[in-house]
Amino acid sequence: METQLDPSKDDLPLMANTSHMLMKHYVLDLDVDFKSQIIEGSIVLFFETGSSCRKVGSSVERACHPRSDETFKIQAFELCHIPVTNASACSSKTGYNDFAVCGKGEKDTSDKNGNHSNRAQASGISSSKKCCDIENHGSEDFLLVLDCCDLCVLKVEEVDVAAVPGIEKFTRSAKLTEGSEELGNLRNQIVHELVTLPADRWEEQLYYYTCCSQAPGCGELLFTTSTWSLEIRKAGIRIPRDFPRAIRICYKTKPEGRSVTWTTDQSGRPCVYTMGSPLNNRALFPCQEPPVAMSTWQATVRAATGFVVLMSGENSAEPIQLQEGIFSWNYYVTMPMPASTFTIAVGCWIEVKRESLATEVMTNDVISLPFSKADFRLVEGGCGHLESPCRFQNPGATSQPVIPHRVFAPWCLKDLCAEILLELIPQCLSAAHATLGTHPFSRLDVLIVPSNFSSLGMASPHIIFLSQSVLPGGSHLCGTRLCHEIAHAWFGLAIGARDWTEEWISEGFATHLEDVFWAAAQQQLPCHEAREQQELKALLRWRRLRDEVQNSEEELQVLRPKKENTGETSESGASIIKHGLKAEKIFMQVHYLKGNFLLRSLARRIGEATYFTFLRKFVQKFHGQLILSQDFLYMLLEDIPEQKGYGLSVESIFQNWLDTSGIPKPLLEESRTWKEGRLAQQVTAEVAKWIQVNRRAKKGSKRKRGQDEVAFQKVRHRWCELVVKHKYAAGYSAVEKFLWEDQAMGVYLYGELMVNEDAKQQELAHKCFAAAREQMDMSSAKVVAEMLF
Repeated sequence: METQLDPSKDDLPLMANTSHMLMKHYVLDLDVDFKSQIIEGSIVLFFETGSSCRKVGSSVERACHPRSDETFKIQAFELCHIPVTNASACSSKTGYNDFAVCGKGEKDTSDKNGNHSNRAQASGISSSKKCCDIENHGSEDFLLVLDCCDLCVLKVEEVDVAAVPGIEKFTRSAKLTEGSEELGNLRNQIVHELVTLPADRWEEQLYYYTCCSQAPGCGELLFTTSTWSLEIRKAGIRIPRDFPRAIRICYKTKPEGRSVTWTTDQSGRPCVYTMGSPLNNRALFPCQEPPVAMSTWQATVRAATGFVVLMSGENSAEPIQLQEGIFSWNYYVTMPMPASTFTIAVGCWIEVKRESLATEVMTNDVISLPFSKADFRLVEGGCGHLESPCRFQNPGATSQPVIPHRVFAPWCLKDLCAEILLELIPQCLSAAHATLGTHPFSRLDVLIVPSNFSSLGMASPHIIFLSQSVLPGGSHLCGTRLCHEIAHAWFGLAIGARDWTEEWISEGFATHLEDVFWAAAQQQLPCHEAREQQELKALLRWRRLRDEVQNSEEELQVLRPKKENTGETSESGASIIKHGLKAEKIFMQVHYLKGNFLLRSLARRIGEATYFTFLRKFVQKFHGQLILSQDFLYMLLEDIPEQKGYGLSVESIFQNWLDTSGIPKPLLEESRTWKEGRLAQQVTAEVAKWIQVNRRAKKGSKRKRGQDEVAFQKVRHRWCELVVKHKYAAGYSAVEKFLWEDQAMGVYLYGELMVNEDAKQQELAHKCFAAAREQMDMSSAKVVAEMLF
């Protein structure tokens, strides 16, 4: 199936045919080479056929088993170190260049159907191919389609899982003979039994995944690549049920690949990390990108001495020396999640540790909230997610307000992180637990990423990336951002959107909860002061939303752009994310802001105590699952039926908030009251005062102006905006420094420099962009280039 794209709309295709074959687990085995800026190795994929997989969101008959984090710590190492006896398995040291074709313009050695053996690979859009659909036309081979781009695929083969010692326990047959005509079916039976093991056998399952991933190959598979996909077939296999359930793909990334960024950290040392959206991980490894493909994973990553490998993994991996100058790191995850949530960062990071235990006492403090915690209980009858070890069924986890956590940063930021982050993290974690209950993940790493990171933060399972830009803002800016990313553990990760176009389910909830978490973390504030701060913040967000609505396409302002078609895919499972590749969309805040205001409105209308009691019930019911907007709204109105009598309905919420562009009507009415708040009036008066000071400064001495500059430097971004607005040439060096060091916040500052049509400012914009362009992520560079050129 070739999905039809509209290039003018910058749509993102999800090509994987998940309705036919669904990935359940993958094993990565990778080498990171900073000299060539390539990650090379293999991925072994374990599948079930689509017809055998449970539907996402349906109840699971088998019981959910409590998760014991102590067991994970004890067993982590013995699961990951098994001698490799497979000579044919992929290794970055075996030299694939003898048979791989990776560059554009090289000879295409495909056969007449566009298929490739493992001695050649197409690099552009593939020629017309024969492929079968699920019904099969009777003559064509079944085609497995994976999401893939910017990768050089070297070899694809079936894995002989039947060769693993002790694997007989997963078969109903007593004999495993090479001559058996049913050997292919036997291998598939083994994989089926392995991927469907009950949750209380997760350690055994992980062990055999490792063994199977190192088993020898038993036949090369034909493959082709196109711009967005890797397509694999086995001659003579016409239906998904007979297709190999375990395959190994040997590949290497490209330096220009769009899933990872090769750069230097703030101390000038090389590093590489995953960027997240819009391409997610398809340029890091072939995968199934649609959210419905929820799988577990494990990874072994090798890097040179001095580098630290951080990853979305349940275990705090420790390096193991393989040979002089080479260390190996092993991680694993047992909670099924979309492949897009996988994250890796490799660099010369320093772990930031406490110098004394004096501040440790606070980690055990219990934060109190103004609403009942009576609903912090286990779900009766078990969980509704795919079977896996579950912290929500573990009494020890449910009563753990602060999970184990570590902080990593470049050497030059070590002291600043120690001063700010080490104190904030336990406060924010405890506040989140007090609000929503059980932490979905057993541990947390926080990494300060390089200055070219295009966002203030990004959350992934067990790890959060933070921009260095939040550190100079002190505890408030850093704390609120940390709360936002911690909130994603529940909304965005443990509970995900079934349709990626419903970004508000992740970002709206996280924006709303960051205020709640931060207010709880700041217990020293009286309730009325906390409320005043929230109203002032609501006013600022309202103005930001108003400005964005006035300066963006209406189509990009809709929170549920597919409306009644939300969640639908093609028969194969492939779909398109509208505007998924539109560079400026990445910097839009509409899903954050409108989503936040919707939830804020619901909480005020229902009553905060009732609302958060419901929210905890929702988390208990839907953790580990994918949802649509209506799942949340229908449960809300069923749980609080009296609201239906006041005109609140799913249909009215769709109409007023989710399915239309512009400012929602209920928000227009509420926003009028925020301007009258005490803090808003105080800020207005302060601004008026500084306007007068600025006017006097223009007539006064240089010394007076310098004092004003020092005052304004306390908020660097706002200071730079004022420098540009008033064409204060003495402050241009601060603007240049900001655009280099704080790229996560600097994109729109380029626009300010250009809009004034001042020759010196435009020259400054071009100079800064020329210096930073090579380090900027592609989306940021594209947006800035459009502003400048």
